[in-house]
Amino acid sequence: MSSLYEGIVQDLIDEFAKLPGVGPKGASRIAFHLLKAQEDVERLAEVLNEVKDNVQFCTICFNVAQGELCRICADTRRDASLICVVEEPKDVLAVERTREFRGRYHVLGGAISPIDGIGPDDLRIKELVARLADNEIVEIILATNPNLEGEATATYLTRLTSPLGVAITRLASGLPVGGDIEYADEITLGRAFAGRRRVNP
Repeated sequence: MSSLYEGIVQDLIDEFAKLPGVGPKGASRIAFHLLKAQEDVERLAEVLNEVKDNVQFCTICFNVAQGELCRICADTRRDASLICVVEEPKDVLAVERTREFRGRYHVLGGAISPIDGIGPDDLRIKELVARLADNEIVEIILATNPNLEGEATATYLTRLTSPLGVAITRLASGLPVGGDIEYADEITLGRAFAGRRRVNP
């Protein structure tokens, strides 16, 4: 199928269409909005360059950070004995909105998905096990998505970490099966946290 627009305009639409949740029509709308609003284009370019130059991953939990540590790992008021394991940095934000959790996080960088060629070695699981070695952590809360990949990841982590003598809990009901934590509202996610259950003996 041939492109509707020429050169750079089509390139711009194609780039926006690569973003999650943006289809061809949405990409066209964004592109033409930016073509009309030059100030927005300049600010967007500035922000994207700042992200490229300044945003990295926390050396402890792998959440997004603007320095060596994210603001949560740098906060001495957080309970270092609790670790909430999530798939992506966006899930940290979702959990933080509930105000139910005052511990720290571990971002895996995805979920086990054999169909996509993602195995345990492709995630930050070794780093999680290394964090458990200091004996400071008493509970791991598995907050992976309640879908096939998230459940497979939670099951794998439970088997792997159970011998270490740490309490392992999974978020309770309230999250729909097949859904993503990112899209859960604060009340639903808060109830899931409050009702989490232990999954190892």
